[in-house]
Amino acid sequence: MSGSYQVFARKYRPRTFDDVLGQDHVVQTLRNAIQQDRLAHAYLFVGPRGTGKTSTARILAKALNGPGGPKVDFDPDDPICVEIAEGNNLNVLEIDGASNNGVEQVRELRETVKFAPTGGKFRIFYIDEVHMLTTAAFNALLKTLEEPPPHVKFIFATTEPQKILPTILSRCQRFDLRRIPATVIARHLLHIAEKESIALSESAAFAIAKGADGGMRDAQSMLDQLVAFRGNAIEEADVLEIFGFNSAEAIAELAGRLLDGETAPLLESVHAQSEAGKDLSKLLSDLITHFRHVLVCKVDPENGAEEVSRELREIIDRQAAVIDVERLLHLIDGLAETDARMKWAPNKKLHLEIGLIRAVQSLAETTLDDVISLIDEAAGGAPPPSSPRRTATPERSAPPSPAKSSTPRAKEATVPAAGESRAIAEPRPAPAAPPVAPVQTPAAPVAEAPPSPSKPSAPPPAGDLSGQALWEAATTELIADRPLIETWLRAATFLDHSDALFTIGFHVEQGLYRDSILRHREHIQDVLSRLGGRKIELRVELSPDIAFERIDLDEPGEEDANQSGAAPETGATDAGDALPADAAPATASAPAPEPEDDFHQDPLIQQALADFEATVLKPGTA
Repeated sequence: MSGSYQVFARKYRPRTFDDVLGQDHVVQTLRNAIQQDRLAHAYLFVGPRGTGKTSTARILAKALNGPGGPKVDFDPDDPICVEIAEGNNLNVLEIDGASNNGVEQVRELRETVKFAPTGGKFRIFYIDEVHMLTTAAFNALLKTLEEPPPHVKFIFATTEPQKILPTILSRCQRFDLRRIPATVIARHLLHIAEKESIALSESAAFAIAKGADGGMRDAQSMLDQLVAFRGNAIEEADVLEIFGFNSAEAIAELAGRLLDGETAPLLESVHAQSEAGKDLSKLLSDLITHFRHVLVCKVDPENGAEEVSRELREIIDRQAAVIDVERLLHLIDGLAETDARMKWAPNKKLHLEIGLIRAVQSLAETTLDDVISLIDEAAGGAPPPSSPRRTATPERSAPPSPAKSSTPRAKEATVPAAGESRAIAEPRPAPAAPPVAPVQTPAAPVAEAPPSPSKPSAPPPAGDLSGQALWEAATTELIADRPLIETWLRAATFLDHSDALFTIGFHVEQGLYRDSILRHREHIQDVLSRLGGRKIELRVELSPDIAFERIDLDEPGEEDANQSGAAPETGATDAGDALPADAAPATASAPAPEPEDDFHQDPLIQQALADFEATVLKPGTA
């Protein structure tokens, strides 16, 4: 009974061209060659193990030597075809290149080539692992291989074509068999399971296919082993347990924690995997592969959808929405460097943890492209009416226009430090009349004026606030405490408050806003917890469904304009009369500033300086 059992790899070996999976380019070429009678005298099949080299060679031999051959549509159950499949046909000689690699064996082969076939059209010599032949054996085969008798065909197979002499390669038609896609392997395993009455889950089939690494024979052997281990009901957990693979969901969860900046839970997951005996190098490799799927989904959503299961594809789509391509490429590069270090490191866990911490930090870094995109984003929205770039600005006849274009911007976007105010004010033209100086630098009124008429003078007391009310109260206190993050706080949208989890969100195009909020996450959580009366964790999400409202801090109300030191319109004439005669026309017409002054007084430049706590030095200063 036990002697009649056939393993799945032999029982379900391809018998015809239609049975060959994942090698359509090879099958189509061989079909056309047979139908058009354009048969070469030597073929070389190259590819990884288990991709169908030997099976394709036998199918080609059946097509050439079967009844009525050469023909594509042969009967695999014909006695001659059965003999070829079992390796018992006299006209098809299979040689193991590993054990018959000497020059003496090749000389014997050259003598055998002379004999005509018996009962078939061709004598076919199939040499497996041909790269194992010695150089002398290759040289002895050269002349015969180049000009064989018309009744002889050579078929070679190898996994290492670089070890074959170029003189041999040039005499063969080469076919590269590719790794079989995981989806194709998983479907074939489900087909075998159905034939064998095995309850194989789809997730388990994909886990086997992933572990087989493109080899159908390996996948079939693994299925055989799982049936012996678990019986006729196989789940993904069984595959992971017996082969030590990493769950696709576990890898996706690890990637999600990395993208969310959750360093502590991320390290806990790594520790759990290490304690479970998982290979940490394989864990990192699977994590890089997962981010590769995210990258493919990001740049080409239609491609790569069949490489993963439907459930994993949904997770990948969500993760692709919260990270841009540049940061994703930088993240993958960093993980690849960690992978290279781990190969030679005795303490792999330490290097993996360091690499993941660096990856989290890299996602929170602000790059030059972020600054440029922020400025472009502001410029792409509704430009502030006081911006020097607007054509409507020179049409204003009121003298306070220059003050309005700078002072309210500095106040609304957080008041810069004294050194910053001087750095921005110093490049202004020196010849300006002394009476104009107080209008240009109204520092004292700006410092005393509240940021906005709608803001309360003090934050609300702690209590049991929740939901939208809690967010509004927290926003007010946070802006008063840390005015530099006002832009990001006002751009956030309250999404949900469930028990200890408080969720806000931004539009997917506002990834920089999300990163800026996360840098102040602990402080925001402390404020939310105090105002909410319980421990609260903050979660920040990106979603295309959130309204994209651009924050414009360049339009102060009349009260702000008066408080900022700008003279009211009714007093403009008096101010003009008080000036010298040669200065009055310049003040009344409010000409555009000099080019250098125009740069420093640009509201977008001032906004960037305030947001990133930068200072513009006067030309010539150190």
